Amino acid sequence: MSQGDVSALLVIGGVFILLGVAVIIWDWVEKKGYLSSISHHLDIREFLDGWPPRPQFGALKIGGWIAITLGVAMLILGLVFRWRG
Repeated sequence: MSQGDVSALLVIGGVFILLGVAVIIWDWVEKKGYLSSISHHLDIREFLDGWPPRPQFGALKIGGWIAITLGVAMLILGLVFRWRG
């Protein structure tokens, strides 16, 4: 691989890691905002029981971890290619 390809792989890996961290933080902020908004309602059964479940929070967190995993894999591959080439 050329040096430009390796650099691109490292940059894209870093972007994926940053994107994954941002999505996990976004999930945390959304969940916290949602739970604090329903805790002020008179009927707080959903807040206490967690029913019905809200899948969007878990989906954001899973997507963030997938992005971080792909970013780390790209960084490792980029470093291996840079070291060997």
